[in-house]
Amino acid sequence: MPVEALTFGKRTATADLAMLAFDEFAALPHTVTLFGMSGVGKTVLSTSLRQSSDWFHYSADYRIGTRYLVEHILDNVKFKIMKMDDPFVANLLRSDSIYINHNISVDNLDPVSTYLGMYGDTRKGGLDKAAFLERQDLYHRAEIESMKDVEHFIGKSWRIYRCRDFVNDTSGSLCEIVDLEDENDPVIAALRKQTIIVYLKAGETYEEQLKERARTHPKPMFYNPAFITGYLEEAPDDGSEIDPLEFARSLFPRLLEFRKPRYQALADKFGFTIDAAGLFGANIRDAPVPDAERFLRVLYESIVDQSAASEVKAANAELYLQACEERRRQHQ
Repeated sequence: MPVEALTFGKRTATADLAMLAFDEFAALPHTVTLFGMSGVGKTVLSTSLRQSSDWFHYSADYRIGTRYLVEHILDNVKFKIMKMDDPFVANLLRSDSIYINHNISVDNLDPVSTYLGMYGDTRKGGLDKAAFLERQDLYHRAEIESMKDVEHFIGKSWRIYRCRDFVNDTSGSLCEIVDLEDENDPVIAALRKQTIIVYLKAGETYEEQLKERARTHPKPMFYNPAFITGYLEEAPDDGSEIDPLEFARSLFPRLLEFRKPRYQALADKFGFTIDAAGLFGANIRDAPVPDAERFLRVLYESIVDQSAASEVKAANAELYLQACEERRRQHQ
């Protein structure tokens, strides 16, 4: 049974512990970082929080696409157009007579995915090894910068839009861009300073659903060099005869296993874990999406239960609640 009040204050044997009830917790200005495997529901939940209670929805991939990779994305589009060998369109581009731009939104991140691309035969829409690895590196650096931007956007979301609450919708590769052994890692430090780090964990049932989705709808992904290097060593440099979709399909189950211990370590050391099935339901595709009140209730109970069992979790909770109190003072 979940405890009905959350300890506010450091957990020591002699401390007088003030108690924070759920209603008081829910009334705090919240800033939540969601992380977990691609497809587990981070964006779906973030969208629900935005729509149900006006949370500011910060999307890592949106920031990456509109700030850090925007020039690369547009250059790639122009390059593709010029390869069509249409002199009419080519002349319009050369003379700046037409204007090309992306249409990235938090609900449409396809330009980021299509730029990231998949390794494989260029005749089948793939990227050769050099281009694939270059884009992987560009995305890696862009993702780090997007997470370091979170604090700025937390302030901006209140100052400009008067959004009291904030959700950081990370990419599935968050666990791969940080040094899990270093609490001063720039991404970890930036996120811990202002947000509570929450792992949406896919249990066995959800894992099978994620694998099935990746099999039927493979998509471009970022891979940690420690993971992808071994699969590329013997592959042809030009990607010839490699079907990019099949290559991506074969990697996903292995990627899931590679990421799982990293996700858990990030949650164990610096955050909290929420079971995705307990939040959404048994079927990831047809599950009802929780609103803000439901999500905060699950988050509250998770913090209470996990803090009671771990001094590390209790310290994580204390750090977050102090940040909430500071934001509340700033909002007055």
